[in-house]
Amino acid sequence: MPDQTKPLVSALVVSHNAKDLLLQCLQTFFANADVPVEAVVVDNDSSDGSAAAVTDEFPQATVLVQPKNLGYGRAANLGFERCQGRFVLLLSSEVTVDAQSVGRMADFLLTRPDAGAVGPRLVLPDGRPDPEARRAFPMPRTLFYRTFGLSKLFPKSPRFGRYNMGHLSDSDAHEMDAGSGACLMVRMAALDRVGFFDPRYFMFGEDIDLCYRLKLGGWKVFYQPSAGATRHVSPATREGERQMSYQRHRSMWAYHFKHHAEDQSAFGNGLVWAQIWGRWAAERVRDTVKRPKRTAG
Repeated sequence: MPDQTKPLVSALVVSHNAKDLLLQCLQTFFANADVPVEAVVVDNDSSDGSAAAVTDEFPQATVLVQPKNLGYGRAANLGFERCQGRFVLLLSSEVTVDAQSVGRMADFLLTRPDAGAVGPRLVLPDGRPDPEARRAFPMPRTLFYRTFGLSKLFPKSPRFGRYNMGHLSDSDAHEMDAGSGACLMVRMAALDRVGFFDPRYFMFGEDIDLCYRLKLGGWKVFYQPSAGATRHVSPATREGERQMSYQRHRSMWAYHFKHHAEDQSAFGNGLVWAQIWGRWAAERVRDTVKRPKRTAG
């Protein structure tokens, strides 16, 4: 007989100084889970009492406290080792899941053995879809369209708007290249085949890299709008925004170099490098221009 105590779904949450959002995330997860679940929280050296608060309010959760901030991928890999579920729900502390969403994603994976991962309809607090929830792989031409604004000018174009899948309705289930690690349910058997997150990504990009490896391994990734979740993006400090911008562009180059550089000429790779870091430099200039000037005392 199957083990009735073993969870079907393990929620894996990596958190750093996000106590209030983390508690809200776990509360909605446990309240809305309609299948056997567990939660594994990896605390990345928080200083706001996150780990103790989770232990007090959710004694059923496993909390792994790290002595330093390992970055998302390394921390998540430690969490994977402790997950007992058949499926792992990657869940950001910023995300709250809707009722029945956990069960609907699990049911999808149960009925689609070819699916390595499935993501929900992820929205922002104002109801707008989170564009990160449905993505195509950032091939060089896709990056070109984004850099020069063609994806914004033609968001529903199958060519120019493909990165955020604007040509497909967000109300229909469909296959996609990559979902968002903020809320993505992954089959553990697929992870056993392709491996966990690449630890070279400190933050950003590791979810796209994982989905790319799932595809190489013969698995499919799906978008399932019957499952829903909300992402409550917390405001970042100016220094935090600068660090995130750097890490985001660093991950873009790491992904390209790992998966696509061999298919490009040296000149082509140089163009990609220039596009990525040119975008980063432009963001820094805009940030400097927008910075409020100090008034004389």
